[in-house]
Amino acid sequence: MSTAVSQTWYMTQRQLMVFARQPAYAIITLIQPVIWLFLFGNLFKKVVELGGFGTTSYLDYLVPGVVVMSALSSNMWAGMGTLDEIQRGTLNRFLTTPVSRAALMNGNVVNNGLITALQSVIIVLLGLLGGADYPGGIGGIAILIVASVLLGTIFGALSNALGMLVRERESIIGINTFLLLPLTFLSSAFMAPSQMPGWMRHIADFNPLNWAMVAGRSAMSEHPDWGVVVGRSGALLALAVAAVWLSIRTFRSYQRSV
Repeated sequence: MSTAVSQTWYMTQRQLMVFARQPAYAIITLIQPVIWLFLFGNLFKKVVELGGFGTTSYLDYLVPGVVVMSALSSNMWAGMGTLDEIQRGTLNRFLTTPVSRAALMNGNVVNNGLITALQSVIIVLLGLLGGADYPGGIGGIAILIVASVLLGTIFGALSNALGMLVRERESIIGINTFLLLPLTFLSSAFMAPSQMPGWMRHIADFNPLNWAMVAGRSAMSEHPDWGVVVGRSGALLALAVAAVWLSIRTFRSYQRSV
């Protein structure tokens, strides 16, 4: 186990070096969250007058939604990196080494998790600069970041598995584009659940994106519902473990086909 963990960290460092050498990428990934926060935040700021948001500031409500949505959108493309490794032959060369097969897959997931955590912190700070208030304090913010990382792990691992299975850029792009907006709008990212149609609320109850938002929002509120926080976070953790297991199984299937 210790060997697998150390090898996973080595593969993660390899991915982080790529990120460090492309600082413009970090700036580009923050452009869309800034647009969501300040453009949509100002456009729909009076929507809180409808009630059910738990706050009088729409920005307070919007920040957790943007954090979680950004975690989803950035991790859904993890499979593209895996596909690049396959097409360049890098992954096949690693197969000739004694490195743990789990490390080959999970290095990408851990790297994306660290980047997601950094991105989430920056978005929270941008919201604070814009006037958002976080009554739950540092603890609530930490739970929101953990929830976003767990969500990113789920979709990052599933994206890796998808890359192994389809091995085509067009398929990954098509599936991600198809899923991103429905997952976002079938959640409480922008609208209070009480203002959503009943059928959308029922779908949101089974949406992992919404689990992360509900856990984060509750933890950041003045009076957190810890039952909800623990329940949604536990569900995210269980789903993340299952997704990582599936990606490793998919990789072993790919290994046998080489």
